[in-house]
Amino acid sequence: MKLPCLFQLRILKVALASLFGRPYTTAFPKGGYTPSERYRGRPRYDETECIGCGACAEVCPSNAIEMIDDIASDAPRRILIQHLDTCIQCGQCERYCTSEKGIKLSTEWDYVGFARKDFEERVEKELLLCEVCGKVLAPIDQIRWLVKRLGALAFCNPTLMLVSHSNLQVVDRGFDPGDGYPLRARRINIQCPHCRRKTAMTV
Repeated sequence: MKLPCLFQLRILKVALASLFGRPYTTAFPKGGYTPSERYRGRPRYDETECIGCGACAEVCPSNAIEMIDDIASDAPRRILIQHLDTCIQCGQCERYCTSEKGIKLSTEWDYVGFARKDFEERVEKELLLCEVCGKVLAPIDQIRWLVKRLGALAFCNPTLMLVSHSNLQVVDRGFDPGDGYPLRARRINIQCPHCRRKTAMTV
């Protein structure tokens, strides 16, 4: 009679342990499932912390975040649209977030839908435009975040100063001195860097 080899005995031991032991798998879908804290699930925007800078859209390798600047409407705004159906949960958006709290990977792993809109998440931020040429400067929340970081140094730039103290109404938004005044009269205006240079160089 041929005795079973050591390898066969090991297989038999594993088979008996699996037969009479408790299962290694989770109880899903019969029971709930809680992923680990480090699980990279669905990214979520925090509207109060997001400054609308668009850094997440720039670094997304799968182009899952779309950035639209709507300046044609009465209230110019930046719209960030996250397309979860193309997101690969790589975590680059969270890693390179300017405010470090604007977008975070959650532990949500089970999200389903029947249309593409079910996999979209939007954030809208008010845009700040140059009062001379009308170009986009940045979202107002981003300017306020920058002012907070700079502190007293923000007073060196008229645009930063006007945005941070807009509640004081020192100067009316969109103030136009008129054609009778020199271009330098526009120094106390919200301006893009190009227009700021032009007004600074004008004598």
